[in-house]
Amino acid sequence: MTKIAIVYHSGYGHTAEQAKAVHHGAASVNGVTAKLISVADVDNHWNDLDQAEAIIFGAPTYMGSLSAPFKGFMDASSKVWFTQGWKDKLAAGFTNSGSQSGDKLNSLVQLMVFANQQSMIWVSLGLMPGNNSSKGSANDLNRIGSYSGAMSQSNVDQGAEAMLDSDLKTAEHLGRRVAEVARQFQAARVAA
Repeated sequence: MTKIAIVYHSGYGHTAEQAKAVHHGAASVNGVTAKLISVADVDNHWNDLDQAEAIIFGAPTYMGSLSAPFKGFMDASSKVWFTQGWKDKLAAGFTNSGSQSGDKLNSLVQLMVFANQQSMIWVSLGLMPGNNSSKGSANDLNRIGSYSGAMSQSNVDQGAEAMLDSDLKTAEHLGRRVAEVARQFQAARVAA
């Protein structure tokens, strides 16, 4: 079985819904097991991260940057960095903010740099942008138009239950894509 870990922080529940969608997408791929790990509980799951073929990182974008609890997880992973324990694992990312932009790209770039420091291999979203023509709509996958990872937007005066289905399906797509690429990588390693 190919193991995928989704490690995330969620302050108000929106990013947790996004993480569940990523998990659903990854787990839908035949031969893949996926595990959701909150950064609040990561100390019980370092072994799960070490055993994963891919780790998908997710955090809300607060003030144009990753949330402090997720950054704490990144800092705590320095022990892994010293040994290059995640070298050649696949990585991907997702984020949510209250604004359409919210400077979410900065958060995805932070996740990519973090993955690069861990010598991981970044997997893009793999979707063309949606909602960018007169025929497009907020119901399109990748409606925000990211290439680097899954982005979602949630209104600051509504709970996670009001998140757009298109954003959750975009996150699900990311999970499925990473799982499919991870299976290919794992098969190649076994064959070698």
